[in-house]
Amino acid sequence: MRPLKRLIQLDEALSLALAHVSQINRSERVHILQSAGRVSAEDVVSDLNVPPFTRSAMDGYAVRARDTFGASKLKPMKLMRRGVVFAGLTPKRPLSKGDCVEIATGAMLPRGADAVVMVEDTELQGDRVLITESVYPGQNVSKKGEDIALGSKVISRGELLNPSKIGALAAVGKKTVRVFSKPLVAVVPTGDEIAEIGERLRPGQVYNVNSYTLSSVVWANGGDVRMLKIVSDSLNDLERVVKDNDDCDMLVFSGGSSVGERDVMLDVLKKNGKVVFHGVAIKPGKPTLFGVLGRQLVFGMPGYPTACLSNAYILLAPVLRKMARLPQKEPVSLRARMARRVVSATGRTQFLTVRLEDSFAHPAFKESGAITSMAFADGYVIIPSDVDLLEKGEEVTVYIL
Repeated sequence: MRPLKRLIQLDEALSLALAHVSQINRSERVHILQSAGRVSAEDVVSDLNVPPFTRSAMDGYAVRARDTFGASKLKPMKLMRRGVVFAGLTPKRPLSKGDCVEIATGAMLPRGADAVVMVEDTELQGDRVLITESVYPGQNVSKKGEDIALGSKVISRGELLNPSKIGALAAVGKKTVRVFSKPLVAVVPTGDEIAEIGERLRPGQVYNVNSYTLSSVVWANGGDVRMLKIVSDSLNDLERVVKDNDDCDMLVFSGGSSVGERDVMLDVLKKNGKVVFHGVAIKPGKPTLFGVLGRQLVFGMPGYPTACLSNAYILLAPVLRKMARLPQKEPVSLRARMARRVVSATGRTQFLTVRLEDSFAHPAFKESGAITSMAFADGYVIIPSDVDLLEKGEEVTVYIL
């Protein structure tokens, strides 16, 4: 056995990992339908006005505003109705004094008209329209270029593309946009004690859980996954994996980061790169490894599923989001009371998974090897390293998973 010589606190571990991140500079052009959640790698400038013509913002009547001045319910103005304009059609003739044109929302305003009276403020009497409310020039009208002006910047480089940003791209007729490429992450399960899903378990084996939880975290935080087959805990096999995947931006190993004689990922890093830290004062997930191999970042996650997934949330996800140029996620939280007393290990930050029932937090943690410690939990409580006890009924912050 090779015991962990020094544990660092969680905030130090995260700071060290983030300090080693280089943001992705590769880019690719994608259809705007595939751009949601991606980060723009270019400034997008509009080469047209939106709207490209002055249009009605209401159903009603296009008018010359001056022809409605003084109109009221007691003293309506009478205008002649000269046809109708629907959205998508071009008005055939300009509007003259004393005339109006029925118009639909989004339809082009006739020449000579400068306002729209809402249909609610009118009454049709044959060919005449009674106007019961006056309007001012520009009222109920969207002017040409009012939304997006020709030559204006629609999207800035580095902006996160959400549905409204994608709508702006569509509005200026852009079918594609250049975005930063997703970091490529190789997820590497290690150890003879795990088997692939679908295989028959031999005595002493369990199914490979970590590749699926880690890959899900990577996909949810802006990365692409290369899920590798199970690798044995040997220096030669691990070095081969590193060499064969040198095109990846990050390598994430599960298992092989602990203190057993066969946990050789530490040796691979020492021989070929740099160990930044090995051992974090957290529970679960103490034997976490982080280092650098050339331009690649390397995580060695604990083999136990709960410890592996917990550390993926608190360490891997923030590092990956920075690499992918994505904003960090703000956790959703609520207040609850502990359903029972919990004793914690002083000196280590504990992430205690809990179920929520009637404003009470019931501890859900079983042990680091039990995936249901998280699968059956609603959230987690962070117990600081200098706290060794949470009393029953004590109010805590629960961070929702």
